[in-house]
Amino acid sequence: QAQLVESGGGLVQPGGSLRLSCASARFTLDYYAVGWFRQAPGKEREGVSCISSSDGSTYYADSVKGRFTISRDKRKNTVSLQMNDLKPEDPAVYFCATDDYIVGTYCDLVPDEYDYWGQGTQVSVSS
Repeated sequence: QAQLVESGGGLVQPGGSLRLSCASARFTLDYYAVGWFRQAPGKEREGVSCISSSDGSTYYADSVKGRFTISRDKRKNTVSLQMNDLKPEDPAVYFCATDDYIVGTYCDLVPDEYDYWGQGTQVSVSS
């Protein structure tokens, strides 16, 4: 059973928006740093955004700054990634991840730092 479950992927036109959600039956996500990553065919997995465990500090890859927003919903125990102005370079399988040892006001955009992953959700951008 996956530790985390992503949803919300799909096909949109360039300039469109999608909202991805990361949920967990195992983790109370409000207590953990959570990262979003993506992997396109033939490319390495890369960090997109993360939110820290303590104060909700957020971090973004340069390629998505100003377009993507990460946030928590404590009531739903989810972490969402709002993606606006999607571009042809954004299509990939998007994963969320968390880890026991990324704590405090910092979080990491390095995939190897995370131990618990979801199965991913496909995001496609095409006109």
